[in-house]
Amino acid sequence: MSANEALLLVDAQVNMFAPGAAIYRCDEMLATLRDLVARARDAGVPVIFIQNNGGADDPDLPGTPGWAIHPDLAPRPGEVVIQKHTPNSFYQTPLLETLRERGITQIVIAGMQTEYCIDTTTRQAAALDYDVTLIADGHSTYDTSTLTAEQVIAHHNAVLRAFARVIPAAEIAFARV
Repeated sequence: MSANEALLLVDAQVNMFAPGAAIYRCDEMLATLRDLVARARDAGVPVIFIQNNGGADDPDLPGTPGWAIHPDLAPRPGEVVIQKHTPNSFYQTPLLETLRERGITQIVIAGMQTEYCIDTTTRQAAALDYDVTLIADGHSTYDTSTLTAEQVIAHHNAVLRAFARVIPAAEIAFARV
């Protein structure tokens, strides 16, 4: 990776890790995300947080406890937090402008939910000509009525190879800035 990269952490909010309603392999996911954030910060690579704003009946309704970014991953002063209302982190947000202002051309993506925000954001980043890396073990979701979370993740890791380099977190080497 290089000096023009950023870690994009999508929807790593408290509600995703809530007891009784947690994503698949939530403890491992939190450890992986914590490690990625620490390594990016140590290398001076910007960490950009995307925070989903759910509706009235959603666990990520702005201002509620579930809406907050998980405290183990909390943004530091000066780190960018971008609010979104759709699965696309670029749609009607300042993300594209933020990346351009900082000269970012390489994006490392991790977070939740695999089949919604991770899928859509990865595809959009590729469509905007970013060099995209998706962390294969750095995104998660829930079981659906037809597939287990493990199957959803494996499927998306396979499909999203058409749009991104898909590698495990252990293979990410952030360049010191």
